[in-house]
Order: sequence, then structure tokens, then C-alpha cells
Amino acid sequence: MNKVLTYKTESPEATTEFGRTLGELLRPGDVVLLTGDLGAGKSVLARGLARGLGITRAMPSPTFTLMQPYQGRIPFYHFDLYRLDDPDQFFEAGLDEFVGDDGAAVIEWPDRADLAPEACIAASLARCGNDDDARTISIALTGLDGRREAIENALAKWRLEP
Repeated sequence: MNKVLTYKTESPEATTEFGRTLGELLRPGDVVLLTGDLGAGKSVLARGLARGLGITRAMPSPTFTLMQPYQGRIPFYHFDLYRLDDPDQFFEAGLDEFVGDDGAAVIEWPDRADLAPEACIAASLARCGNDDDARTISIALTGLDGRREAIENALAKWRLEP
């Protein structure tokens, strides 16, 4: 069973910075799965991940296009699967070809496509009580054992103690 680490950010800017820090560590083939309620900060974290890859242009949510590609130090594929009605739509559209390929795939609402990559960073975001800006981010690393320590060290300043 994978160890889940929990982090806390105090603002959207801090969530972006958390994502940027993690994004600097992404490599070709990496998959980041983002879960959480509507408004939990998935798109904010995704933009931070892109900033960590050197992508500076505006990044609207790809809700209506399902996937938006960007070019940074490696390709960045930002998926928002909220509008998928059936998991098969993801595969029928050929979107699975961008997952685990030449760039980093960041997927919001991965449960809509029944995605379970062998290696991934799974991040679950949630609001902190009545605080509109603070978020907890729980991360589980699967199949990334050789990089676990580097990722944990990079994110240490946001970590909540168990």
C-alpha cells in the first residue's frame, strides 16, 4: 500500500507554488491524477504544474475540449474529464495516446475514464473547513519509488505532520 502524504497550502498562490515545485520534477511519461470536489483547486494546481515545466501562457480549463496541449521543457497535456459521460469516450477519442507518452499528462477527474496508470502521482485536493483559500493536498506516489525522496523533499515545507 502506498504511503499518503498530506500537505497544506494557505492560498491559491501557495497552491500554484506547490504545483510549480512538483512540476519542476516531472519527466516524460509522468501522469498526475487530480481529484477533489468542484472548486477544490485542481485547475489551480494544474497551472502550477505547467509553470514548473516553463509554460507561462494563459491556461483556461480544458473542460469543453477535454485536453489541451502545451509545450514547455517537455510537452504538457492538461485533461479535464468532468464532462465525459462514459469512460469509453476517452479511449474512443484517442486521448489515451497522450498518457504516459512523450510528456507529462495531468488529468482532472480521472475516475471519469477509469484511469489507473501503473506509475502516477495521485493528488486529492480539499478545502480546509471554512477557509475559502486554504487547501489540503493528499499525495500518493505509485511506481515512482526511485523518485519518492526527491519529491517528498521538494514539497516538505507544505507537509502536515501525521
